[in-house]
Amino acid sequence: MKGKILVTGGTGYIGSHTAVELQNAGYEVVIIDDLSNSTADSIDGIEKITGIRPVFEQLDCNDLEGLKKLFEKHKGIQGIIHFAASKAVGESVEKPLLYYRNNIVSLINLLELMPKYDVKGIVFSSSCTVYGEPDVNPIDETAPIKPAASPYGNTKQINEEIIQDYIRSGATIKSIILRYFNPIGAHPSTEIGELPNGVPQNLVPYITQTAIGVRKELSVFGDDYNTPDGSCIRDFINVVDLAKAHVIAIDRMLGNKSEDKVELFNLGTGNGVSVLELIRVFEKVADVKLNYKIVGRREGDIEKIWAEPTKANKVLGWTAKENIEDTMLSAWKWQLKLREKGIM
Repeated sequence: MKGKILVTGGTGYIGSHTAVELQNAGYEVVIIDDLSNSTADSIDGIEKITGIRPVFEQLDCNDLEGLKKLFEKHKGIQGIIHFAASKAVGESVEKPLLYYRNNIVSLINLLELMPKYDVKGIVFSSSCTVYGEPDVNPIDETAPIKPAASPYGNTKQINEEIIQDYIRSGATIKSIILRYFNPIGAHPSTEIGELPNGVPQNLVPYITQTAIGVRKELSVFGDDYNTPDGSCIRDFINVVDLAKAHVIAIDRMLGNKSEDKVELFNLGTGNGVSVLELIRVFEKVADVKLNYKIVGRREGDIEKIWAEPTKANKVLGWTAKENIEDTMLSAWKWQLKLREKGIM
């Protein structure tokens, strides 16, 4: 085993895929999650894929005393990958205090405990939302951080600042901050994928649930943006590609290969795809006609943003490899598997 890694929010969408890649790479994984937007069933999926069942503890990262007990129980944690957070842009506009409490306090608790338990570094799950509405696309890591378009985006900005301030203060830890663009798809095994509790806040599970009849129709928020087809443009990245980047980041951080105590990387494909284009791709690969309607714009949405991933490509040696067609097909196969299991 290479070492022990704590994955917060590890039963969730990106967390579960990352746990798979960590175990495949030889790391021992400890997962904590409060199960507020996921289920513990993903632990079974991780075990089926890797042949190894990760340690799982149900715990809220806002529970400082609970975290202390966790570090005492599972001694020798070398690194943390911090996913645990509320993550829906629209919901954050409606429930800002929930987002500030969940997303900021949890990070502060972890940072405070890391030196006490000799945890060397933290990989932080950030977002392209920190760039706000960019002046130009594609967008690289030198682009200005703009006022956030939503409380969710603001929590990511604040957390990045907290990490940098804490490390600058002399804290004996390192951090790699990964700014995701838009993760989609599912593991090719169909053992894990995106399954939010309740009504999906993300586009792709809403597409697949509409296609299979769980949802009546999909709402496309706006067709009057300054884009070729009027719908918002995003950089959609395969979740397995994204998960693999976290393993590379952990290797780099724990192997003392980092050039600075805090490093920042954009994780995206470098290609912008509109919401309506994504729907057409899905209809083609799934051979399903999707029931959708155009509605008004949604507060907090950015018009268009896609990545310039050259830094991650060159410095990390990481590249997004999966194409959009295969990625959307994986999401559909995951939805079909859920139906087969009688889950949805």
